[in-house]
Amino acid sequence: MNSGRVQKAPENFLTQSGIKEVFAQGKKGRRDFIRNAFAAAAAGAAAPMAMAQGNPVPTEGGDPNILNLPEHTTGLGQGVAVEGYGKPSKFEANLQRRQSPGLTQTTQASVSFAPLQSLFGIVTPSGLHFERHHQGWWDIDPSKHRFMINGMVKKNMVFTMDEIMRLPSVSRFHFIECGANTAVDWGNVAVPTVQYTHGMLSCSEFTGVPLITLLELAGVDLKNGKFVLAEGGDGSSMTRTIPMSLITSGEVIVAYGQNGEMLRPENGYPLRLVVPGVQGVSWVKYLRRVEVGDKPYASKDEAIHYMDLQPGGLHRQYTNLQEVKSVVTTPSGGQVLLDKGFYNITGLAWSGKGKIKRVDVSTDGGRNWRQARLETPVLSKALSRFNIDWVWDGKPAIIQSRAQDETGHVQPTYQQLRSVRGTRSIYHNNAIQSWLVQENGEVKNVQVS
Repeated sequence: MNSGRVQKAPENFLTQSGIKEVFAQGKKGRRDFIRNAFAAAAAGAAAPMAMAQGNPVPTEGGDPNILNLPEHTTGLGQGVAVEGYGKPSKFEANLQRRQSPGLTQTTQASVSFAPLQSLFGIVTPSGLHFERHHQGWWDIDPSKHRFMINGMVKKNMVFTMDEIMRLPSVSRFHFIECGANTAVDWGNVAVPTVQYTHGMLSCSEFTGVPLITLLELAGVDLKNGKFVLAEGGDGSSMTRTIPMSLITSGEVIVAYGQNGEMLRPENGYPLRLVVPGVQGVSWVKYLRRVEVGDKPYASKDEAIHYMDLQPGGLHRQYTNLQEVKSVVTTPSGGQVLLDKGFYNITGLAWSGKGKIKRVDVSTDGGRNWRQARLETPVLSKALSRFNIDWVWDGKPAIIQSRAQDETGHVQPTYQQLRSVRGTRSIYHNNAIQSWLVQENGEVKNVQVS
């Protein structure tokens, strides 16, 4: 009856003093120090957790949790709507976004990672959605927020939030992934858990008005206007070029809603851009303006940052699309398999080119593959959940997933990706992730050459 028990990964690996030391060493280029700091912290966190399994079932004499009626069965519960806005259970308080210890020392220009290892289905709760900020976040008064359209249009227009929200809306599920997701593992293994390797990824239902609708109200010049510059209202004045071809398809949304309610402040309240399939930096938050032009704008985050370094020293610019990718979330790094026997391997797959067509899973480091089950719904440019049955025999195993999208693109191995991109890049790492299940059940992040 104990078959398939998984001990959760420790959530918080580093203390504040440890994070400060990682920052200091990271400035010196010591990526190996970051990796070793995580490994030491993980070892210290996992040991006591392995000893405490909550409330285990007794081996004999019956289970008091069945034999005795608990307090919640014999007493009166809390009143209705005691909390005007529902909150998670106190027993889930450890499930949180975690800040990056290696990106930047300025908390206003940093990342928090979503806890993918503890989420179900394809939708990320708004309160656990990953964050990437360049100048901190704001809680903006929607009555004062304005959205402007200018450039190659017949008339410049300014919209209030009320004016935008009275227009016909659409609601669609889409993933958003930072272009730097999985960046730390380009050269070698650097972090221990899927929260830190792949946690700059989330998926939500977004509600808003297609950008093309607003542009048409302004009389956009679709013959000569080939690009749009989107500008955010935060202190970094984030600006990104969006091809008009994406906008005329109706995909790009000026969004005010997320998961059935207004956007959260950390996610761009009261207005943000949704650009399905494109790296998260183009999903401009606190959206205040779009300008229509006839060429790419080469803004500061397009001419200096968010470019792909090539082995020969050249850089690729405007590589915005997020290629097909997947990751196993259970079993994954930091977790512990407590028994031999049956397990459900599960994970997420996504592609910026459309729907996921297939996911294969290997438990022997890529020698053999089996096709996983894709759980519904399978939506375009959204996360897809996959599952596959597995019986663990207690021997070491290397678990991998390999996704294929509807365009035929297949997720590459690290060897295939590095043969083209080298090891010094930062962005768009979509290589196959490997998790080593050791004989003692502990799961580690490894790379297979």
